[in-house]
Amino acid sequence: MTDYHIFIDGAAGTTGLQVQNRLESLSGLSLIILNEQDRKDEKKRFEAMADADVTVLCLPDDAALTATAMARRLNARIIDASTAHRTAADFSYGFPELWPDGQEKIANAQNVSNPGCYPTGFLALVKPLIDKNLLSADKCLHVSAVSGYTGGGKAMIAAYEAGTAPVFGTYGLTLSHKHLPEMQQHSGLHQPPLFLPSVGNFAQGMLVNIMLDKAQFENSITATQLVELYGETYSADRLISVGKADDLTANGFLAADGLAGTDRLELFVFSDTQTDRIILTARLDNLGKGASGAAVQNLNLMLGRDMLEGLNLS
Repeated sequence: MTDYHIFIDGAAGTTGLQVQNRLESLSGLSLIILNEQDRKDEKKRFEAMADADVTVLCLPDDAALTATAMARRLNARIIDASTAHRTAADFSYGFPELWPDGQEKIANAQNVSNPGCYPTGFLALVKPLIDKNLLSADKCLHVSAVSGYTGGGKAMIAAYEAGTAPVFGTYGLTLSHKHLPEMQQHSGLHQPPLFLPSVGNFAQGMLVNIMLDKAQFENSITATQLVELYGETYSADRLISVGKADDLTANGFLAADGLAGTDRLELFVFSDTQTDRIILTARLDNLGKGASGAAVQNLNLMLGRDMLEGLNLS
């Protein structure tokens, strides 16, 4: 098997460490990891990127922009896990399941932007409805979501592990969350959704909920038909599946950390036949399909490998 060289730029961060852990177990890959001192040396990073077949950027947005400029000088292939390029025209959006030719586009891409964790759940639910003209692109969708604290970076992780963070809290209350542009652009909506994210006292996991009245749909549709639609849309995908009622706990909870440690994504449809209301829910691990797992999936495609190699499907 061809030995590919992969540079993880930012391997000390949460996403970078999980990418590294996944790739270390795979044959045919040699990882380039810089020590703490060399990570701050632009020459060392330039040399590492030049030696790599693909570089995975696990950096803050500003640093990712600088690294991308470096990559362009080298004509290097990159996967950017930051928010910096998720709506950029010269980056392929790294969610292959959203388009019929998604795998091919990523396989041939020079630059790939890794999706955000919240947008991953949101887009998986909404894009099929827009594509099938079941929801108008003019709608303002209401989204409520909760993530494990590892999605908030080192400061938030430290606060929760020290016991100084709230058990549960909402944020993004300026209504200008950084994920909104990609949620709008890649769903095809004409306006961003009304989005209320939150964080809970658990490490990994996520629920993304969209509340709808049946009057918001362009055509009459039942919950059963929505389940069938999602099943047909993602029938060929091993990472995305439709959840079942028995995934709820005995107390009727859908556990946000139910897929923690996996790279899968589950979609649920809940309905109230008395009032014609529907809740669409996506469940995933914010560090799995929502971050590191997606990066490995995209890397496999760029290298012409099995898309699911190194991913946890259990």
